Amino acid sequence: MGEKELILKAVEAQKNSYSPYSDFPVGAALLCSTGEIFTGVNVENVSFGLTNCAERTAIFKAISEGKRNFEAIAIVGKDTYLSPCGACRQVMAEFCDKDFRVIFAKNENDYIIKTLGEILPFSFSEEDMK
Repeated sequence: MGEKELILKAVEAQKNSYSPYSDFPVGAALLCSTGEIFTGVNVENVSFGLTNCAERTAIFKAISEGKRNFEAIAIVGKDTYLSPCGACRQVMAEFCDKDFRVIFAKNENDYIIKTLGEILPFSFSEEDMK
């Protein structure tokens, strides 16, 4: 699957965002190595610490369905290149290789691709626990 198709899945998912406090809907589409796609949206809560990001929603959905191998994630916000927060980057580091592609998209024709290694060069990992 190409980047544009993955971005369009994220744009479609974005419509289901629950973001009444920020009015900043975010959609994400996660590509598994099997070709399956899991989407996610940000889900806000009046107690902001309980809010969940679109990226983690997509990853947790995939994990809960037994998927563990991921190739890319597309993230769309409001006409901006939206970068994952630190918590999302750390979750990605738990389940994705350093060459995992992270697509920051304004739309399917305007996007930037980085690897997880580029956006989180000194990640905390299982190796650090030894």
